[in-house]
Amino acid sequence: MADAVERPDGPPNVEEDSVVLDAKGLRAMAHPVRVHLVGLLRKYGPSTATRLAERLGVNSGTASYHLRQLGAAGFVEEDTERGNARERWWRSVHQITELNDRELADREPEAIMAFLQSVATTYTLRTRQTLNELQTMPRTWRNTFDMSDMALRLTPEEAVALRQELRAVLARYRRDTPEAAASAPEGAERVGVITQLLPELDTPAPLEVHSGPEAVTEAETS
Repeated sequence: MADAVERPDGPPNVEEDSVVLDAKGLRAMAHPVRVHLVGLLRKYGPSTATRLAERLGVNSGTASYHLRQLGAAGFVEEDTERGNARERWWRSVHQITELNDRELADREPEAIMAFLQSVATTYTLRTRQTLNELQTMPRTWRNTFDMSDMALRLTPEEAVALRQELRAVLARYRRDTPEAAASAPEGAERVGVITQLLPELDTPAPLEVHSGPEAVTEAETS
């Protein structure tokens, strides 16, 4: 989710509307439906299990169950100002989820992997949704779309520096929240910026040797 941030380097720098994952929170978020539910509440604001279920394509009972689990872990809470006897509304407690505990990966490797896989799945779904809507967008917004790939050769220290520089650039721009939308300039829309640093460590290519004059050496491709 765009609002999930992995910061394994340096001490936590938690904003007021951020939550740092601990072991309990990590296990609660290690499910794709829950990651998606939190993302929807952060994007659109308070909602009901029924409406969220429609967006996710699941039944309302499933959405209600996962919302209760998220509530027990402190990620969402009941919006009592909107709810009534027949309709229970939920809202997100935070806008950003941070993963910056270096030791947590050692203690909860399976939960860490499940959480990151769920986030990656959500990013893929968001990209596909934009692609599906691209041709019907106004040209001015269609021209802003970018999906690029660049290979760099960096040391671990350089990669960390690059990540920090990218975040510093993004911090200069207006972050989107349901509340901020009301005061944004005319014509401003939500723009999702997904950054990924993907280490691709060099590994020796397997050699397959054939007898005879057709001997072939397989090379690694990228």
